[in-house]
Amino acid sequence: MLMMLAILSLIAGSALLLILSIIDLKTWLLPNEYVLGLFIMGLLFHWSTGFAFLNIIDMAIGAAVGAGLLYFIRFAAEKFYQEDALGLGDVKLMGAAGVWLGPYYILTALIIGALAGIVHGLGLALYKTLKHKTPFNLTRLSLPAGPGFAIGIFLTALYVFRAFPAMVFS
Repeated sequence: MLMMLAILSLIAGSALLLILSIIDLKTWLLPNEYVLGLFIMGLLFHWSTGFAFLNIIDMAIGAAVGAGLLYFIRFAAEKFYQEDALGLGDVKLMGAAGVWLGPYYILTALIIGALAGIVHGLGLALYKTLKHKTPFNLTRLSLPAGPGFAIGIFLTALYVFRAFPAMVFS
């Protein structure tokens, strides 16, 4: 019974990352309800696996590290650029991801997510260059950060929970 809840939590968490990415691409917002759902699914997943991957303290530290680090980056970027560089939704998303991944792997997810954002940005700049026949320019390019972070969270979770199928089928 608990393994079924763990499986459903993983599926729901993955679906929420996809939904959040789509919404962020369309509206530049990460709605609190969906981010909270991701947070709750992380709690349910770890509880239903008997905290096999993370204990409750590591979950709390992961959430604090994920949200805290991104909040610091947001604060520093706003001081440097004098405008919003990251939204609070991104901060909350990485806090929820920290519940899933813990204090060590949240950093991996953040790095992979940033790299995914760079690839996204380069692709978007190239698309705009070709479509509008203008010089390639990254100076004022902006895009939502949520989809990149979602990719980083998902790929890191694939690695972190790689032993989960063996737990289910043992």
